[in-house]
Amino acid sequence: MWASGKPNVLAESATGSGKTVMMAATIKRAAVPTAVIAHRAELVSQISTAMAREGVHHRIVGADTLKKACVTLHMREVGRSFYDANASAGVCSVLTLDGLDPKKDPWFSRVQLWSQDEAHHVQKGNAWGRVCEKFPNAYGMGWTATPRRADGRGLGRHNDGVFDAHVRGPSMRSLIDAGYLTDYRVFTIPSDVDYSQVTVTASGDLSPVKLRAAVHASDKIVGDVLREYRKVCMVTLGRLGLGVTFAVDVDEAKKIAAAFNADGVPAEIVSAKTPDVLRANILQRFARGEVMQLVNVDLFGEGFDLPAIEVVSFVRKTESWPLYVQQFGRVLRLMITREQSEAWGSYSDEQRRALIAASRKPFGIIIDHVGNVVRHGVPDKAIVYDLERRGARSAGSSDAIAMRTCTNTAVGGIEGQTCARDYERFLPSCPYCGFKPVPPSRTDPKHVDGDLYELDAATLQAMRGEVIDLLTAPRIPGNLPPIAQAGFANKHLEKVQSQARLRDAISLWAGWQRALGHDDQRIGKIFYLAFGVDLLTAQSLVRVDADNLLARVAQVLSTNLVSAA
Repeated sequence: MWASGKPNVLAESATGSGKTVMMAATIKRAAVPTAVIAHRAELVSQISTAMAREGVHHRIVGADTLKKACVTLHMREVGRSFYDANASAGVCSVLTLDGLDPKKDPWFSRVQLWSQDEAHHVQKGNAWGRVCEKFPNAYGMGWTATPRRADGRGLGRHNDGVFDAHVRGPSMRSLIDAGYLTDYRVFTIPSDVDYSQVTVTASGDLSPVKLRAAVHASDKIVGDVLREYRKVCMVTLGRLGLGVTFAVDVDEAKKIAAAFNADGVPAEIVSAKTPDVLRANILQRFARGEVMQLVNVDLFGEGFDLPAIEVVSFVRKTESWPLYVQQFGRVLRLMITREQSEAWGSYSDEQRRALIAASRKPFGIIIDHVGNVVRHGVPDKAIVYDLERRGARSAGSSDAIAMRTCTNTAVGGIEGQTCARDYERFLPSCPYCGFKPVPPSRTDPKHVDGDLYELDAATLQAMRGEVIDLLTAPRIPGNLPPIAQAGFANKHLEKVQSQARLRDAISLWAGWQRALGHDDQRIGKIFYLAFGVDLLTAQSLVRVDADNLLARVAQVLSTNLVSAA
């Protein structure tokens, strides 16, 4: 990309795919003066340690306490320090860099490559964008799992961002299927939190002040977190798993941690204000099982990697797709031995999946108390990202695939053994237990989510008849004057032309869905769940309704894939 005249490249790689490792390896291979930019100060030590593992000497741009913490972590991880105040490569946080004057340090002009983590934050004029401009002689490399912003702004240089090209790595689902990430189970728990007064800010996420107020007003949420953690773990694992709970603020985190500790579950609060060395000690105790719960506030959402996490509890509602995916991804890291890890690439997909199934963490567990999964859909769904703008989310809007909770009460033929797992609604049956819900009727598309395969023959025949009637020559009453007959024929022609435009758009949309791996039956259900009308009925709509549906389909296409103009 750089050789073709595109100076800033955005690399998309799924959560859990090892972006920090890839970043460090890229810097080692480039072997040029480099600035590695962390999203937050507390992630500098993590990136610095990754570079130490690659044997890359580097400076730390930050306070002396941060430098000492990095050296301590180097010694602990690799047995020696790779900190060098005169090295050509440097690691720094966005906020630290933003406050420095590049004219006072010749290193800025010598840097030939900047590499920024969590690069979906980078916009012209904001702190993440400004620090890139401090390296006038450098190419750029951004890294993110989710090239999409909650505010709808684009990441390309031609609109709101700084990137000229976009390259894609493997998807989350492909990594799960190949045995490089663990699969997951989701449990959605109803709560008494009232979000009706919580508004969406200009950033595209929920107002922090109103969100905190809503959660603090709950009488049940703290008890629910503890009770459901115990219940889900015992049912699925037969023991308590090592968990991370995403809390809305420090006050709520204190309540949750206190409840865990009072119930005999050792818990620690970890936030961005926790000193690096203390945080590292807490995480080591967590990995050894001495701490069972890490209750945190806005810390482990991005750029954090700890394979020991077996359970994630959502207690912080978010409208941000990137934040949701990052938090979900904390539970997907493999819990395998060092020997297995070193040989992992030599195994087949089947061998890797078998080793995962036999490991301490055969699957990750998500316990969702705030509706994030229902709001956004599962994070490994197929999405085509680009550098373009898209519509910002408003409260109540969603492009998520609808979800369904399995109602099977006899899993494995055992009465009373419930499944209660969430799965994408377009699937004909539960992917976990195989249970297929029985529709209340097969004579109405809404009872089967628009699945034409489920409708009975008489209903289908009648619906096809409506489509044929619309497309056949109009039956013009013979008693009308010639001018009225011509008007009647013109109106019918307008209907047919409107339908032709709609069908072209639907065909393009369906082709996109096939490219994502869906078969015709799933495509029909996804269409109904997305647009509220089944495919046959769509082809029988009168002109006004057809034009309205066309506009909606075209908007989805232009937002997600192509221009439908």
